Amino acid sequence: MSSVIGIVVVALVASLFMSFTVGANSNSAPIAPAVGANALSTLRGALLVGIVAALGAVAQGGSISETIGHGLVTGVTITPLAATATLLTAATLITIGNSRGYPIPSAFTVTGAAIGAGAALGGGFAVVTYAKILGFWFAIPVVEGVLAYGLAWLLLDDTVPDTLSIPALAGGVGYALANIQLSFLPAPRSDRGSLAGVITRQLGVASRAGTGETGVVLVGGAIGLLAVAVVYWQLRRDVTTGINRMLVALALVVVFTSGGSQVGLATGPLESVFESSLGLPSLYLLGLGGVGILLGGWFRSPRLIQAVAREYAALGPRRSIAAFIPAFLVAQAAIALGYPISFNKVMISSIVGAGLVGGSSNSDGVSTTKTGYTVGAWVASMVGGGAISFALYHVLASLPGLG
Repeated sequence: MSSVIGIVVVALVASLFMSFTVGANSNSAPIAPAVGANALSTLRGALLVGIVAALGAVAQGGSISETIGHGLVTGVTITPLAATATLLTAATLITIGNSRGYPIPSAFTVTGAAIGAGAALGGGFAVVTYAKILGFWFAIPVVEGVLAYGLAWLLLDDTVPDTLSIPALAGGVGYALANIQLSFLPAPRSDRGSLAGVITRQLGVASRAGTGETGVVLVGGAIGLLAVAVVYWQLRRDVTTGINRMLVALALVVVFTSGGSQVGLATGPLESVFESSLGLPSLYLLGLGGVGILLGGWFRSPRLIQAVAREYAALGPRRSIAAFIPAFLVAQAAIALGYPISFNKVMISSIVGAGLVGGSSNSDGVSTTKTGYTVGAWVASMVGGGAISFALYHVLASLPGLG
């Protein structure tokens, strides 16, 4: 019994280490365009990354944690030893990439490591799930690149005034925010609700509109219009200040989303452990991951923020806004579907798409060499993570008292 408790403790420490690494690595990328556009300092950005990503982890982290913990292998339950092998492998590889200045995609690494450890347990491969996740991953650079390019082109077009284009985009983001599912909001038939849903029920909009769905759409639209009005008012007072405030607000929204999508990479392998060995609800596990992300964002993210902000593309404020919006939408889609994603990949795809649009005097373009190295690291991290985790599990299982 004592050996089991010891393994669980090691697994919890490994999860905290992994969430710390994720906070330093993946959750730093969303703030990078705001830093690159000089709307935030690096240190202030790192402080906000820790706080806001930790909140997002608790509010939106459950679905991807479930996928990592239960959806990647079939026929077996992930043991504390397998969870330890998964988390140690992924965190170590990501830390090495972090120290070299190359963001390693956490989703690729953790997914590969989880599959490797599950295979070492004798589990089967969830091929259908892999196909869906891989399809989503392959779609990310195409969808984000096209959207970011189109939005950057729009925002840089001198014939379209900022007081028209930017408030319109803010309205769309406001509507989406009103409809995302959050763990601390109540819902009639779910453990998560949306702001629009709560307001609809509180004001009785559903009964007046005829259906709950229509009421949610109306309330979401009203929140979107409020966002339009606030941003328009800011721009009318001072265009530069208004754009920078819009940029920082979008950065925080994306950081919040990144916490929700990334914490599951650290907590997912322990889902079964919490249920079977500890008998605790997953909210405690998400809280542990949130603490690790908070600490990682504060202590280790400045270097990665600089790497993404300065070395992949130098973006001005408008192109940074164009990079944030597709990243936010794609990441929220991944959370809704329960698909693990790499926020480095999400942000870099958007940055590259927006960076390809000309017309900014302070643009240095996109570093194709560094981007190429990063793509290679993505592939190697998933394959290598699986192989190393498979081997590490067998090594740990062979040790006296652990097998």
